[in-house]
Amino acid sequence: MAIQFLQGDIFATPDVKVLAHGCNCAGAMGKGIAVEFKKHWPKMYTEYKKQCTEKQFTVGDVMLWQEDDYTIFNLGTQRTWRTKATTSAIKESVVKMIQLAEELNLDHIALPRIGAGLGGLTWPTVKEILTEASKTTSINLLICEDYIQGQPLK
Repeated sequence: MAIQFLQGDIFATPDVKVLAHGCNCAGAMGKGIAVEFKKHWPKMYTEYKKQCTEKQFTVGDVMLWQEDDYTIFNLGTQRTWRTKATTSAIKESVVKMIQLAEELNLDHIALPRIGAGLGGLTWPTVKEILTEASKTTSINLLICEDYIQGQPLK
């Protein structure tokens, strides 16, 4: 497995079609990069909100969404938008995401700094979790360490 720490905008990178992000399990995508996911895939947001309301998407879970030629992994990293992400939720959801990606024969996943922005964790802590998880798979994790809107990952 390779892990790359890049800068740029995962939404502006034409060859990146598999994306993941951390989100709460209360059905809110009102801040941070989650807003962009909600704008790009409104049907995904509707299903996510439904699953949250019905308690089918909880901390540590992964909600897989496929639309057109994109695959999206919503990672349940925090209970609500008011609570902090937890390292255990990140570990659990990342492991599940990797397992699903392997089953789907995917070769890459692009992620922002999950749990380290609005989630309240420190980036070095989350970076270590992702680095460790990358050792268990051949899927290439493309971590957008520095977000630059409109610029492809590099």
